[in-house]
Amino acid sequence: MADARRYCKLPSPFAMKRGGVLHDARVAYETWGTLNSACDNAVLVLTGLSPSAHMTSSAEDPAAGWWEDMAGPGKAIDTDRWFVICVNSLGSDKGSTCPASINPSTGEAYRLDFPELSLEDVANAAHEVVRTLGIERLACLVGCSMGGMAALAYMLLHPGAVRAHVSVDTAPQAQPFAIAIRSLQREAIRLDPNWANGGYDIHGDGERYPDMGMSIARKLGVITYRSAMEWNGRFARIRLDAEQREEQQPFGFEFQVESYLEGHARRFVRSFDPNSYLYLSRASDWFDIAEYGDGNVMEGLRRIHVERALVIGVSTDILFPLEQQEQIAEGLAAAGAAVDFVALDSPQGHDAFLVDIENYSRAIGGFLAKP
Repeated sequence: MADARRYCKLPSPFAMKRGGVLHDARVAYETWGTLNSACDNAVLVLTGLSPSAHMTSSAEDPAAGWWEDMAGPGKAIDTDRWFVICVNSLGSDKGSTCPASINPSTGEAYRLDFPELSLEDVANAAHEVVRTLGIERLACLVGCSMGGMAALAYMLLHPGAVRAHVSVDTAPQAQPFAIAIRSLQREAIRLDPNWANGGYDIHGDGERYPDMGMSIARKLGVITYRSAMEWNGRFARIRLDAEQREEQQPFGFEFQVESYLEGHARRFVRSFDPNSYLYLSRASDWFDIAEYGDGNVMEGLRRIHVERALVIGVSTDILFPLEQQEQIAEGLAAAGAAVDFVALDSPQGHDAFLVDIENYSRAIGGFLAKP
C-alpha cells in the first residue's frame, strides 16, 4: 500500500499548553512540489478534525486525497509553483502521536493518560515541521475548519512566520451551537459501554469497541456539515424501497436520509480512533482567540500580522457561521492586512469547501496567483 507520509520528531519533551509533556512524539506530513533555493515558496495546509496529511495524490501515493481537486499541478494550490506541506494534527491517529500511540514511559498506549490537547499544541507541532524543513517564513498558511483555528494560533504564537493567510470556513472561537453539538458527540462516545473509559480494543479489531457511540457522533457531525437546503434538495421525503427497510426493527430506517447517514457512519466508525476524536473535539471547543486579546476577540485578531489574507465563508454554514468569517476578516484588516473577503452561497453548508470546488478554487487560486 502506497504511503507518502514523512515524520517530524518533535522536541523531547514537547510541552503542552494546558500542562504535561510528550516524549519522543512525532507528527506525520506530506509534501508536494519543490522548495526553492530562497525557501520562500512554501504553503502549509492545516486540516479539519479527521483528515490525514494526504491532501492530494502524488507519485509516491497516487490515491485521491481529501482535497484532490484543489491542490496539484495547475490547480488552485499549484504544486508546480508552490512547495506544499500538509500536516496531520498532533493528537490525530493518522500517523501523528495521539492517545492510541505508545507512551514510552509505560510501553502501553496513552489512552486517557495523553496530556490535555489544545489547538495551540497542534499549531506548535506544525511549526516544528516547517522549521525542520528549513523554512523561516511561509508564503501562505491555509487553514480549513478546525485547521483554521489552529492557523490563527500558529500566527499568534509565531509572529512573522507567515506572509499570507487563507482562512476557510473557520472561527476565532467556538460558539455555543458548535460546542453543544461536539458535546453531544463526545457524550455518545463516552456513554457507549464499549468505550470502557478509554479502554476499548484500540486497533479496532475486537468486539470491545464503541461502534454505536462513534456512529451517533459521526451522524451528528454529518448533519451539521450540510445545510437544510442540501438535505431537502438531495433526499426530500423519499422512502426506502421495501427490501431496504428494517422491517424487523422497531422504529427502523424508513427514509433514504436515514440510510445515507447510517452508511456514512459505518464507513467512518473504525477508521478514526475514538479517544483521538474526543481530544481533538474538546480542543476545538477550548480554542478562543480572545485569550490573546484581554478577553476580546477583535483585540486577539489585531495581534496577528500578515501582509495579505483571504477569508472565505459560506452563508449556509451553521457550524462556523458567516458572521464569524466576517469577524476574522475585520480583525485581520484592522491589524493592517490587505484582506479579500468572499461569502459564498453554496447549499452544501460547512462541507462546501470539500464539495463546491469550482467556487473555492476560483477564490483560493486567484488569491495565490497574486504576487
